[in-house]
Amino acid sequence: MSSALKQIFLMVRVNLGSLPRRLWISLSMVLSVALVVAVLAGFLAMARGFEAALQGAGSTGIAVILGGGTNQETGSDVPAEAIRSLAAMTGEIGVVRNAAGGLALSREIVVPVDVVRASDGAEQTLSLRGMDLAGPGLRDRATLSQGRLFSPGAREIVVGGRIADEFSGFAVGDKVRLGTMDWTVTGHFTSGGSAFESEIWADLEAVQSAFDRQGQVQSLRVRLAGAGGLPVLQEHLSAFPGAPLTAVSEADLYAAESERTASLIRLFGWPLALLMAVGATAGALNTMMSSVSDRTVEISTLRLLGFGRLPAFAATWVEAVALSISGAALGILASWLAFNGWQASTMGANNTKMAFQLDVTTDVALTAGLLGLAIGIIGGALPALAATRLPLTSALRARG
Repeated sequence: MSSALKQIFLMVRVNLGSLPRRLWISLSMVLSVALVVAVLAGFLAMARGFEAALQGAGSTGIAVILGGGTNQETGSDVPAEAIRSLAAMTGEIGVVRNAAGGLALSREIVVPVDVVRASDGAEQTLSLRGMDLAGPGLRDRATLSQGRLFSPGAREIVVGGRIADEFSGFAVGDKVRLGTMDWTVTGHFTSGGSAFESEIWADLEAVQSAFDRQGQVQSLRVRLAGAGGLPVLQEHLSAFPGAPLTAVSEADLYAAESERTASLIRLFGWPLALLMAVGATAGALNTMMSSVSDRTVEISTLRLLGFGRLPAFAATWVEAVALSISGAALGILASWLAFNGWQASTMGANNTKMAFQLDVTTDVALTAGLLGLAIGIIGGALPALAATRLPLTSALRARG
C-alpha cells in the first residue's frame, strides 16, 4: 500500500507539473466550470436574497388577521362588522391592549400605484399601504430615517428606503402623483433591508378616499400577548359568524410568500445550470482525453517501470478534480464580486415591485462549488480509465 501511494503521489506530480505545456486547453476547462458555478450561484443568491428580504419583514410577535378564507393579503377582505366585534371583545384574547384597554390594532389596505422611474423612464408598480396611525409601531424593525409620519386624514406618505434610493421625486417635502391625487412626502423609513422598504405608507382613510375603496380593509395587524397568544386569538376568531377570519403570524405569512417566489427562481436556475454543467462535463472529458493523449509516452514509460494501473487512474482523475476545483473557486469568487449586495427587484405580494439584495452566502457558495466539483469527478472518470489502458508499446515505439 505504501508503494502504491508513493506511485500515485509521483504520477500526480508529473501530471500537474506538465500543466503549463497544456495551459490553454486546461484553462478552457477551468473557465467553463467557473461559468457554470457563477450562473448557479447567481440564481441561488437571488433566491436567498428574496427570502431574506421577506423573512426579515416578518415577526413572530405580530399577527395578521385575514378574511375570506385566504392566507394572503391579496383577495382578503375583513368586514367592518367583524372589526367592530373584535374591538368590542373583552377579556384575554391573545393580543396586547393599549393604555385605554382597547385593542392596539391597525386596519390596512394595499393599493398598487404606477410610478415612472426617472433614470430610464420605465413604469413600475409599487405598493401604497393605507394603515392606521398604530401601523408603523406594529413593524418591529421599522424606524424613521428622515422627516415624520403621515397625519391622520391627510394625503401624506412616508416612503421606504429602497424606493427613496431608486426613484427620484421622493425626497422629504416633494409632491408625488399617485393615482389621480398629489401626495406630500413627509418622511423616509428603513426596516433592515426587509420587504417593508419597498412600500409607501399612508393614512388608511386617505387611501380609501383617493382610490374609491371606502370601508374596504384587507387585513388587521395586532401585537400578540406572548408565545401562546396566536392560538388564543385563532380560537376566538373561529367563533365569529359570517365570513371566516384567520390569524397567522407575520413571520409565517412572509415565509410562505418567500418560499413560493424563491422556489420559482430556483426552478429556472437549476435546469439552466445543469444544462450548462452537461456541456462543461463534456468539455472536461475532452480536455482530460487530450491530456492523456499528450502524455501517452510518459504514462506508458512509467507503466513499464513498474507503476500500476491505479496510480495512472488516480493521477489523471486528481488532475481533472484539481482543475474543476480551481474553476469552482474562480466561479464563486466571480459570483461574489458580481452579485453579492447587488440590488434587484421582482414582483412581490399584490403584484407590485419588491426590491431586494442578492446574497452570496456560505451555503450558496458551497452548493454551487459542489456542482463544479461534480463536473471534474464525472468528466475525469473516463479519461482516467483510458490512462490505465494505454498500450505499453507506446513507450517502446517512442524509444525506437
